[in-house]
Amino acid sequence: PPPPAVERSSAGPGLWYEKAAPGDRRLGKVVTIAKSKKFRDHHGKVLLEGHRLIKDALEAGAVLQTLFFSTVGHLKELPEAELKRANLVKVKFEDIKSWSDLITPQGLIGIFSKPNHAKLCYPAAQLTSSLPLLLICDNIRDPGNLGTILRSAAGAGCEKVLLTKGCVDPWEPKVLRAGMGAHFRLPIIANLDWESLPSNLPAGTQVCVADNRDPGAQAESASLPGGASGAGSAPGKAKPQVKSKPRAAPVCQDEEGVASVCIPELAVQYYCENWTQTPVAVVIGGETHGLSPDALHLAASTGGKRLVIPVVPGMDSLNSAIAAGIILFEGKRQLLRRHKQEDERQKFPIVG
Repeated sequence: PPPPAVERSSAGPGLWYEKAAPGDRRLGKVVTIAKSKKFRDHHGKVLLEGHRLIKDALEAGAVLQTLFFSTVGHLKELPEAELKRANLVKVKFEDIKSWSDLITPQGLIGIFSKPNHAKLCYPAAQLTSSLPLLLICDNIRDPGNLGTILRSAAGAGCEKVLLTKGCVDPWEPKVLRAGMGAHFRLPIIANLDWESLPSNLPAGTQVCVADNRDPGAQAESASLPGGASGAGSAPGKAKPQVKSKPRAAPVCQDEEGVASVCIPELAVQYYCENWTQTPVAVVIGGETHGLSPDALHLAASTGGKRLVIPVVPGMDSLNSAIAAGIILFEGKRQLLRRHKQEDERQKFPIVG
């Protein structure tokens, strides 16, 4: 039998859309499954909601498959050439509202092919502001935190963001919402294991860590300048500063012969001191699990440092997204100051 007739209408020259019939369950079906990581990975699809996010994705070259919208006016605000290639379905606003994750739904839900960071074209302003500064996320499990971290990384001008396997999926709707378009402003490479991570870093990158979970332990491994102990540590526990050495064996035995993971000692310093010998990557650990031993070993093998944000003693560690923002924008300040000094030296060379 012939397929049921679909009511199609024009939204301008060459732009046709379909009106969903009463009882059409496609929207609910697609929203339910797009919220599952298994579906996203297996089918290579992601769900984006709201005008700003969908526009950013289209401008970066992400491929729109189906757009559910509630008023034709929404289409006029999006790039027409991209819409012509997609399946456009007009649904009632109430239907979008019932499936929306937003507090104030905008009446736009798009199903996209899962974007490949290597094929996206990032905004020119982002590329010209890019710095030799990378971010590595280690065990960031909270979607809101990861989205906020990605937004800070884009704002600071990071070259790219690397996510290890312990992190939440960056394409989860809550991460996308908190990221505010960061996913389409800089490369985000997810699901990396620690063995393959160094191959994603530029040659000669120094890896520094911002241990966000246990500030007290930071000062125990090394003394800090000016006689101050690290955030939250008891005075008198500090040992002399030790330069980090790569350890060949990550597992060692204590006096009883019990095997334990060796934690390499890293030089400790305040985050506001110079650490941006270019290029540099900063590792941010999640709040529940903190930094993994792998992160510390990678830092040690590159001669990296442990960066301390001093907080008032007795205060618990900072939220990981806040710590990332503080560290990244300090890195940006240091790099821009160095570039300015180099420019001035070229303009006014010192004559001997």
